[in-house]
Amino acid sequence: MNLSEDLKNPIFRRIGEIADEMGREVYVVGGYVRDIFLDRTSDDIDFVTVGSGIELAEHVAGALGRKKGLSVYATYGTAQIKAGNMELEFVGARKESYNRQSRNPIVEDGSLEDDQNRRDFTINAMAICLNSDRFGELVDPFGGLADLHRREIRTPLDPDITFSDDPLRMMRAIRFATQLSFTIVPETFEAIRRNRERIGIITKERINDELGKIMRSSKPSIGFKLLDRAGLLELIFPALCDLKGVEIMEGKGHKDNFNHTLQVLDQVAEKSDNEWLRWAALLHDIGKPVTKRYDEKLGWTFHNHNFVGEKMIPRLFRKMKLPMNEKMKYVAKLVGLHMRPQSVGEEGVSDSGVRRLITDAGDDLEDLMLLAEADITSKNPAKVRRQLDGFTRLRERMGQINDADALRKWKNPINGYELMEHFHLPPGHELALIKDAVKEAILEGKIPYEHDAAWEFVLKEGPGILEKAGKTLN
Repeated sequence: MNLSEDLKNPIFRRIGEIADEMGREVYVVGGYVRDIFLDRTSDDIDFVTVGSGIELAEHVAGALGRKKGLSVYATYGTAQIKAGNMELEFVGARKESYNRQSRNPIVEDGSLEDDQNRRDFTINAMAICLNSDRFGELVDPFGGLADLHRREIRTPLDPDITFSDDPLRMMRAIRFATQLSFTIVPETFEAIRRNRERIGIITKERINDELGKIMRSSKPSIGFKLLDRAGLLELIFPALCDLKGVEIMEGKGHKDNFNHTLQVLDQVAEKSDNEWLRWAALLHDIGKPVTKRYDEKLGWTFHNHNFVGEKMIPRLFRKMKLPMNEKMKYVAKLVGLHMRPQSVGEEGVSDSGVRRLITDAGDDLEDLMLLAEADITSKNPAKVRRQLDGFTRLRERMGQINDADALRKWKNPINGYELMEHFHLPPGHELALIKDAVKEAILEGKIPYEHDAAWEFVLKEGPGILEKAGKTLN
């Protein structure tokens, strides 16, 4: 098969010509080739040459006038050229052998055949020649094109060796199956199961990179179900496995919170490509296993699972080496608040409830609403309709609250310095009590959200608040 029509960018011909002048073989390999057949575009292009990849890259950069865009990674024998929006990566063909204690291979120079043998999956092992006498020729020794047509993922060689050598490939198989909606063939999937314990030599950072790609796919539940079936999930994400299962007492059971969570995740993914909102969906019920109780009158309860879950997020992120920054705080915040829109709606959408929700959610209000709506997974149509009607009323009322936009960026109109000066108080608990009272009065609609009204409230109510706190004024 000749694919010259699919290599219309003149850079391919130019690289082939430079390789010819050097007496080298050169090929486009990997994901770029795969994506040609999937009608997907990519600006990241990998090239393999028989010989030094760095040397070829240096010649290409010189010919293209891109020497400033050349980055050389001598330790890995690779080089990268930035050419406009494209990133061109060059490596010499190589063969690899592995030590069982590490996924880092012992690398030797090799042929194209050696290089294709070391690739993870058949769909990523195809190559296209760029030399002038064979320009556009597909080299597909493992039937990768046929696997693409069958929408199947398999390894080029023995899958047990492939996954034992580099256990991250197990995660990559599941990630590709998720992204492409492909099937992992049975012999390859069973090899993942057999080798799952090998994932222990992979760093959490590399695992998180694959989890992030699964999370950003159009239907992330596919990946998490495959991770679970393969036995990998309990090794890399045990807290999520704790959600699995249904317990029955006195004939009463609760829903399977694992399946519910994945349904919520997919429903969020349909509406938003915000990766960290998707993480909040995945973790929104993470507190349920530790709060689960059986009540003879109420049945199964998960009281305060949202607050418990919020407190669990920092520990979970730290253990998994996920980012301990604003992203973590955002996820924790949404986990803690995810029940609020439903409870406010069920209360009849009171103004004070709406103001509190707007204030507490702040700029993340719309994301919170998306999460809360996705959390509706009941199979009872009447219950679903009732909950959605409540959210509709809530959205309408939020639009009617005059100071809604200001409340999203809540800042108490009274500052501590004013209170300290007027009441001759040091910083401390008493000041917080007064400021909390001001906030409560604004949220209850007793006073407008403005400084003068708030200060008038302080002058009137402040002394009484301090007296109740046991503070004697001078």
